[in-house]
Amino acid sequence: MPELPEVEVTRRRIAPLLLGRRIRQVSTTGASYFFLTPPAALRRALRGRRVTALARRGKYLVLELEGGDRIVIHLGMTGQLFSSAASSPRLLSATARAALAPEEQPGFRPDQHTHLRLRFEDGGPEVLLRDVRKFGKVLLLRPGESHARLDHLGEDALAVSGASLFRAARGRRVAIKNLLLDQRVLAGVGNIYADEALFLSGVRPSRRASRVTRRECEALARSLSRVLERSIETGGSSISDFVAPDGRDGSYQTERRVYARGGEPCPACGAAIARTRIGQRSTHYCRNCQR
Repeated sequence: MPELPEVEVTRRRIAPLLLGRRIRQVSTTGASYFFLTPPAALRRALRGRRVTALARRGKYLVLELEGGDRIVIHLGMTGQLFSSAASSPRLLSATARAALAPEEQPGFRPDQHTHLRLRFEDGGPEVLLRDVRKFGKVLLLRPGESHARLDHLGEDALAVSGASLFRAARGRRVAIKNLLLDQRVLAGVGNIYADEALFLSGVRPSRRASRVTRRECEALARSLSRVLERSIETGGSSISDFVAPDGRDGSYQTERRVYARGGEPCPACGAAIARTRIGQRSTHYCRNCQR
């Protein structure tokens, strides 16, 4: 699932293909749970409008249109927002990936999973939103309109401080990892970066949040900032479906210290990395280095 770094990479790289351009034509798939706003209403709202800004709130992208309307996009688990000029095996079906060598991969052709397609008056590259599993969401907000999906988000994870994390943890009986994954507390953190930040700060993911000290919260906030910023710098993690808007893979997955490395040696002490489940999420940590 795209987390804050992947969404921020998407925002930065798709912005030049959106900002200042006027939408000439909008194509969508039929009504489904992917569309929180009916597709017909979305097409009417987007057609003929110019994109004036592109922001990120946690794991959400927010397109601002002239006139004040906003389009909220969540990539879900397998969502991909990209240029029609992009070429990547991750944009193809598993069958197509297996049939062609990497150098033979063709450009992407919109398929039944391409739920939103924007064409522009300048005739330049289109912008496509594709989601095989349809766990992503698209929502239209009129000027001044709010929505719980944005209103209930906590502090952006890139801006978290040790003090604010310590306040959020006071009196909380949940595991510290579950606290990090609670979007009402920290917006943007997902499974990969929670595991990585907890390892760097030496905090065991199963520890009750209320038992994490102020000093440990400060270290954890610094670690979160470090792993998130580094992932953005390296283009995010392309472990499964994530591909940047220009078709490039991220490379942070090659720097992971514990996530999805169960049984491998800890990079710090050499002990086998443990794998467990916390809050129904796969969790990886070092029994020696994290207390």
